[in-house]
Amino acid sequence: MDQEKQIKDYLEEGLYCIGCGSLIQDQNPDEIGYTPKSAIEKGLESGELYCQRCFRLRHYNEIQPVSISDDEFLELLSEIGQTDCLVLYVVDIFDVNGSIIHGIQRFVGDNQIMIVGNKVDLLPSSFKRPKVKDWLRQMVNRAGIKPVDIELVSAKTNQSIDNLLEVVNKYRNGRDVYVVGVTNVGKSTLINQIIHQTSGQDQVITTSKFPGTTLDMIKIPLDDGHDLIDTPGIIHNTQMAHYLSAKDLKYVSPQKQIKPKSYQLNEGQTLFLGALGRFDYVKGPKAGFTVYVDNNLMIHRTKSENADDFFEKHAGELLNPPIGKENVVDLQRHEFKINDTSDLVIEGLGWTTVPKGSIVTGWAPKGVSVLIRKAMF
Repeated sequence: MDQEKQIKDYLEEGLYCIGCGSLIQDQNPDEIGYTPKSAIEKGLESGELYCQRCFRLRHYNEIQPVSISDDEFLELLSEIGQTDCLVLYVVDIFDVNGSIIHGIQRFVGDNQIMIVGNKVDLLPSSFKRPKVKDWLRQMVNRAGIKPVDIELVSAKTNQSIDNLLEVVNKYRNGRDVYVVGVTNVGKSTLINQIIHQTSGQDQVITTSKFPGTTLDMIKIPLDDGHDLIDTPGIIHNTQMAHYLSAKDLKYVSPQKQIKPKSYQLNEGQTLFLGALGRFDYVKGPKAGFTVYVDNNLMIHRTKSENADDFFEKHAGELLNPPIGKENVVDLQRHEFKINDTSDLVIEGLGWTTVPKGSIVTGWAPKGVSVLIRKAMF
């Protein structure tokens, strides 16, 4: 029988990863159970078939992110609520609103929640940590989340990870620790840093030591016989990242410290954030506005009365990302009256700090959340 047809037949019948129990599939690298055809062929020959995520965990000491549906995630949270544990809830400090899991406090039961604000290295140095922590506490409190503590870290640069582990040990009191978060918050990077520090650089993780489940949870042993448990990320479709290709995503996902850009605007002026976002100053006296987005994102100022024509003519070219007119989507308008100094947020793209007493509009692709929050700085 032709090898490719044989693999296809096996996949239709159902193949399962021996590491985590996930159903093997070869179509979507971002979903649970993904395995390249070449790896499936080798696994069938050897009798040891691992999905790509388990393979990389087993051989390269690396956890790759996976995501699950809302229903699956709520089921998982309910399971956590039936255990005695500490919940480590990771949020992206650059996209806090897009990181919020509504109702998490209700689902985890009486278990304490500890907030980890990741990617703190992206914030300008003028943002002082105590103020950022206080601001973050207010944000999660408004979402009904009452954390026992808040820590700020950078998983990418290994910043404050040692301190985080000390605080986790303080609060867990000999219990397991579940790590939860939405996709794209850097949860897996954080887990990998913890693995590196708890197991040592040269110690290869095996699937027997780090067993998985059908929900693809992975257990990292702690010193006292308990575990730190990585869970799949939940997808928030209101985030900009879900509307972009990989080549466009690099313009909206900061990798370096953000450099704020300030503009003196008169009413009737517009700022385009590439062709993915738009900010209009509708009404108010001449004032300063500060934009916090990826340093590579092109910002263009124009008159609001000309903005529609300008977008139609230049989106996908002069205004990018997205790159290419065929990838341009229409932007939807959201108007706000600002009573206090606030941030106008386009989830996953960034925010603009606006003065009180003004009327502004934010524009984003349909489905991407645009909102007003308490100013971060």
